[in-house]
Amino acid sequence: MRTSNHWITRAETTADIPTIHDIVTAAFGRPDEADLVDALRADTAAWIDGLSLVSIDSAGEIIGHALLTRCHIGDTPALCLAPVAVRPDHQRGGAGSAAIEAALSTAEEQGERYVVVLGHPAYYPRFGFTRASEYGIGVTFDVPDEALMVLALDESHPAPPSGVVRYAAPFGI
Repeated sequence: MRTSNHWITRAETTADIPTIHDIVTAAFGRPDEADLVDALRADTAAWIDGLSLVSIDSAGEIIGHALLTRCHIGDTPALCLAPVAVRPDHQRGGAGSAAIEAALSTAEEQGERYVVVLGHPAYYPRFGFTRASEYGIGVTFDVPDEALMVLALDESHPAPPSGVVRYAAPFGI
């Protein structure tokens, strides 16, 4: 368990699953991403215990969630950060950042080297993400170049490998 500002973060428990589903559904305004989290949780090739993190407020209520699952850059194992969700009434309060920071820190402690994210180019650089195309990393579908980003977690391997990102099967891409 970690504390970030006024947020407590920890790995999800089985008891958290319904609340996470509700938060992700509310954050995205539809169940698709919440169903994706459930499908990833059931995918033994994608799911890594301890890399589904929640942020909790001072009252003990889960407010945010960040998920890292297995993907590959070419043939190199990496992680995919997706989705990240915060209850709509608590967005822009740091719960998402706390969950992301905890997830990235845990992944680094577990010996993971690289994380990719497809997200808002003004948000994710604050965590150290940079444009993936600078390393020759791409995807097989159309996305704005600045939206696909990568982060090296291991300072002894600072340059990610080039290649196409292969997402876990539940992503359907």
